[in-house]
Amino acid sequence: MSPLQLSVFWRLSLAFFFKPFLFFLDIFTVAVVEEICSRGNATSNVGTLTRNQSEVEDLASKESDWMTQNVDRDSVCSWTPWLYYGQSVYMVGLLLGSLVGGALSDRYGKCPVLLVCVHIQALCGLVPTVLPQPVLFLIVRCVTGICCSCISNCSFSLAVEWTTPSFRRWPTVFLGFCFSLGTMGSALLACLSPSWIQLHLTLALPQFICLPLYRSIPESPSWLALMGKSDVLHRYCNGSMADKQCVDILLGSKKLENQKCTGDQKYLPPSDLYPFRHPTVLLRLSIMSYLGAATALTYFGICMNIGSFGVNVYSAQFFSGLSEAPCLLIPLVRMNRRPISMLTLFLSGTACFLSLLLSRYQCDSMLVMSLALVGKFCILVNIFILALYNIELFPTVVRQRCISLVNLCFRLGCLVSTLFPPDAEGSISLAAMLIYSSGPIIGCGFCLLLPETSGKPLPDTVEDCDRLKG
Repeated sequence: MSPLQLSVFWRLSLAFFFKPFLFFLDIFTVAVVEEICSRGNATSNVGTLTRNQSEVEDLASKESDWMTQNVDRDSVCSWTPWLYYGQSVYMVGLLLGSLVGGALSDRYGKCPVLLVCVHIQALCGLVPTVLPQPVLFLIVRCVTGICCSCISNCSFSLAVEWTTPSFRRWPTVFLGFCFSLGTMGSALLACLSPSWIQLHLTLALPQFICLPLYRSIPESPSWLALMGKSDVLHRYCNGSMADKQCVDILLGSKKLENQKCTGDQKYLPPSDLYPFRHPTVLLRLSIMSYLGAATALTYFGICMNIGSFGVNVYSAQFFSGLSEAPCLLIPLVRMNRRPISMLTLFLSGTACFLSLLLSRYQCDSMLVMSLALVGKFCILVNIFILALYNIELFPTVVRQRCISLVNLCFRLGCLVSTLFPPDAEGSISLAAMLIYSSGPIIGCGFCLLLPETSGKPLPDTVEDCDRLKG
């Protein structure tokens, strides 16, 4: 790998490692606040219970620790019901980020949008420690969701556009592996943070400290070429021989030479309705939008209800991240985009359905959770493949816009997944599990309508998309 490629990947991997810290914050926040409030109730009612002196002193000591952190326990506990809306509000933020992120990236570049979002996200993580107010907390969660969505879109595109065609399967999988490591790390840190302030500081400070490391992320060479920014491209090429060879391979020497003549020409992006005017682009956009919504429903439906399987929430979250770690081996599977998408969709739907059946027959909770995690792993594999498929299916002129529309449907699926709370017994409802299992299986048939893109150059124009048919 060239120095420029390494510069891109290690920075993006850092951003993806920290993403779960605030992504799953609502799960940890609810658990911590419920524990604190129940502990406070136990202390206030100690006179009516039979306890020895050491137990009373222990409860009083814990209560004192909480009060010394300048957070009024009574006020936090009084707005505990608001916390249950945090997950839905965060999903709304992800949806809004999908609406605006693509257009901003197409116009201003992926790096500026990425840099702004990582800074805002880190700041949002610290705000609840200073101002623990319910309305402000929900606003911050929404803004965090917007930033997270933009970070995901820009990171995946940057990583793939800095990779040669034969190795394009690695970037999305590697970033997903970093996300899995971050999921496990966030569970461990949250388990060691028994209070509101400690939880938010522990999960936000590492991101804040690492902000200077995100500077000087190289911009996408395809976007620079399309926008006529030949001066930046030639600066990349002058860095080292490896960088020059990398840019020449990604763009083609002829394309780079053409930029010398067209560097002063202003590129005008197509209108926002352009993707809907071409049958090929519209068909791909419709199929990928459905697949995005179906995979989001299954993945986040299991992720956000991980505590409904009768296992400790911190342990469940840790093993949830651990179950995703084998995704790093996906590029070693010698299958093209379409067959592996169909296989993972089918396996995911089947595993979720079996998990549903076993839960109805009161089987062991660990077995039920294991099957659900197998389904989640398979759908995660499919999400990585679809993230790559999205980039390869749409032309450069509207790529980020089309990806944003697909991500909009993906985020709608995330939002809908919050509408299926656990049933009275605390387990995932029958209707939810049927939706989680049937959506991916139906998506298998739609994959047959997509072309195979493995090992082929990224399309720059609609004409390139037409040549990719079949």
